[in-house]
Amino acid sequence: MNSPLYLCGTTASGKSSCAVALAEELHGEIVNADAFQIYRGLETLTAAPSEEEKKDIPHHLYGTLSLAEPCDAARYESLASPIITDIQSRGKLPIIVGGSGLYLKFLTHGVSPAPPSDPKIRASLEKLSTEEIIHQLRQLDPQEAQKQTRQNSENHRHLSRALEICLITGGKASDLRKNFANPSITAQLRGILLTWPTDQLSRRIDQRTAQMLKNGAIEEIRALPQNSATVRQAIGVREIESHLSGALDREACLEKIATSTRQYAKRQRNWFRRESWLTPIPSETPLPEIISLIQP
Repeated sequence: MNSPLYLCGTTASGKSSCAVALAEELHGEIVNADAFQIYRGLETLTAAPSEEEKKDIPHHLYGTLSLAEPCDAARYESLASPIITDIQSRGKLPIIVGGSGLYLKFLTHGVSPAPPSDPKIRASLEKLSTEEIIHQLRQLDPQEAQKQTRQNSENHRHLSRALEICLITGGKASDLRKNFANPSITAQLRGILLTWPTDQLSRRIDQRTAQMLKNGAIEEIRALPQNSATVRQAIGVREIESHLSGALDREACLEKIATSTRQYAKRQRNWFRRESWLTPIPSETPLPEIISLIQP
């Protein structure tokens, strides 16, 4: 069987177009590993692959879930693993594309035995500020608090999930991730990491944010149902809702989204830097050279 190829990178790094080019050359099919491109109705906000990009190559797990459905890394793994196995059984190469670190980690290293979400606890945590969550997490799981604040200090969703695990289990979230450091698993993986100089990536983010607002992201958020807790964690949702309420003008909304996206890209870079099994490749590397580096 063809072992999966993981194509990773920060937001706005050009993963979608690179994936299509690789799939055409290597007889591959593309599997989404982006936490929000899995939703139907957020295609513009999440910069999901266009219909033109998808027309000749099978794409899986794009626009699969309704906006009201919850999703986390464990559910993603349960959806993606059978698809990858099916692609392999047909003699094709699964190309897993995304920048959502925990989703990729569950897929590559196995599911951490975390409990399912508790709606009441999650609802109460949604009302807390990031600082309040960090304070509680430090009391219950200092190791996890240190790790999360170093990697995800502004990510309310990741921080609240770590605290939720502690509250549900009475144990520590940090104890559930020990399989993530298993070197025997890492040795079997192959993947590439598309990289950009920080200043160039920043310009790409600014350009994409402007195009996103121009091409319909505001209309997508206007139609967003209220019972969409997971989706509301996506960058741009709260900013556009503030714009729609009149609290932000369009330019301020654009700048806030771009700033949040740049901060997220920085966190992604820090995450992927620790994934030593990924081969960093400048995003503008010619396709034949990329293929030469990833061929078994």
